[in-house]
Amino acid sequence: MTIAEKIISIEKKALDRWNNGDPSGYLEICAEDVCYFDSATEARIDGLDNLTKYYEALRGKVHVDKDEMLNPKVQAVENMAVLTFNLVSHVGETNRKWNCTEVYRKDESGNWKIIQSHWSLTKV
Repeated sequence: MTIAEKIISIEKKALDRWNNGDPSGYLEICAEDVCYFDSATEARIDGLDNLTKYYEALRGKVHVDKDEMLNPKVQAVENMAVLTFNLVSHVGETNRKWNCTEVYRKDESGNWKIIQSHWSLTKV
């Protein structure tokens, strides 16, 4: 499996859990020093503990019927990889479109962990 295939697979598994109200899929693949931005936050969230608090408030509240990861691209060097993609989330008749950038770092155990995550809604 290539680095790109591995990173995309990790992301899709976490996204599947997120779509069913379970943020733990993402929390499990974030590094302790993760930095997080999304269009619902006023400022960057620093650290896994703070991201956990933010995500726990959303636990069970997110439900996505189907999603489409479009144009995934992984740019990688030895122990770092950047994944960018567009996401379309379908909830009933409503579609939300997102841009996503995830920066992954390979840890000492050889596991890829997110160190920077940025989600933004796209122009409709």
